[in-house]
Amino acid sequence: MAPSAFSVSSPCTPLPMIALAMITSGMEDVEMGEITNSRILIVGGSSGMGLALAKRCLAAGAQVTIAGRNEETLARVGEELRSPAAFQTVAVDIAKESQVSDLFKRIGDLDHIVSTAADIEGAYELLPSLDLRAAQRVVESKFYGPLLLAKYGAPALSASGSMTFTSGIAAYRPSARGSVVAAVNAALEGLVRALAVELAPIRVNAVSPGWVDTPIWAFVAGDKKDDTLKAIAERLPVGRVGQPDDIADAIGFLMGNGFTTGTVLHVEGGHRLI
Repeated sequence: MAPSAFSVSSPCTPLPMIALAMITSGMEDVEMGEITNSRILIVGGSSGMGLALAKRCLAAGAQVTIAGRNEETLARVGEELRSPAAFQTVAVDIAKESQVSDLFKRIGDLDHIVSTAADIEGAYELLPSLDLRAAQRVVESKFYGPLLLAKYGAPALSASGSMTFTSGIAAYRPSARGSVVAAVNAALEGLVRALAVELAPIRVNAVSPGWVDTPIWAFVAGDKKDDTLKAIAERLPVGRVGQPDDIADAIGFLMGNGFTTGTVLHVEGGHRLI
């Protein structure tokens, strides 16, 4: 259920409390001083890669705000991740400019913004079967959404802060049914490079996942998801598909490394080599 207006559910903290910090086991290579006690907003954190990131934050004793469209899903995640004085959820559609504007007015200053949000349902189709509205949803969630997060989030970020967005392997190894997702991923990477220049010294980067075992792949492969992932795992140099924690590691690096901006970090098990 998409929210009709900006709303917040905070089982443990008052509204002004927002995301703090991220460093957990498995991120030993990230500079802890760059992340600990930072204020972080995760958009798309109610499932998959974003949820893995949120769990790492909470496991480290940090505070985190998860933003997403579906209030029911956010409520379930809130019950799963409940942590005293450490967690809240925000229902917001990042394709709606008024909601994004309200989001940053309400949550205050930040150090890092992360978005893993992607609505690709119905977009993996051959052109004769492609519904334009499905294509528009991809653009809204993976391009306009990050653009609006940058527009309204940049003033809230500290000078040493960062934004990290999520593109994907489709920009480099598109499938016959993947023209829309390939194009949007490539556009997002261009946006990241331009924003890194315009918003400097705020750092802006993208992580580009390969095939990762998350619920979103059901929209790509349907009931053949398990067989499809197994087949690609056998082809990849690393011998397996990715897991959400693999992407969380990469996002942690991009947030913590103060000398990385305008960069696309590929986390795809060598997929571009095959």
